[in-house]
Amino acid sequence: QVTVAESGGGSVQAGGSLRLSCAASGWPYSTWCMAWFRQVPGKERVMLASIDSDGDNMYADSVKGRFTISSGNADKVLNVYLQMPNLKPEDTGTYYCAIERWGCGAMDYWGKGTQVTVSS
Repeated sequence: QVTVAESGGGSVQAGGSLRLSCAASGWPYSTWCMAWFRQVPGKERVMLASIDSDGDNMYADSVKGRFTISSGNADKVLNVYLQMPNLKPEDTGTYYCAIERWGCGAMDYWGKGTQVTVSS
């Protein structure tokens, strides 16, 4: 059984930093793509960054050059991180992590999300 869990959210002031962590356990394949999404009330969930088992990553224009996605595996758990420096109030939202076997299109498994609140 695959489970995905996010951690690291919180409340910070503008200009502050957070590092989100995502752990995917029970993944049975050697290939994977994991991504971070953000959702604000009343709007669709938006992909911010993705990384795959080849080490290739992608960023949305809104976070390119500011957020950094990275990965690390330990004890059969896939770990993905999102380093978020210089946070802005518009970065506020619920951040979700998800995993898929091929590419980062229709994600197969999702975490429950972690809240990030940036105050001005």
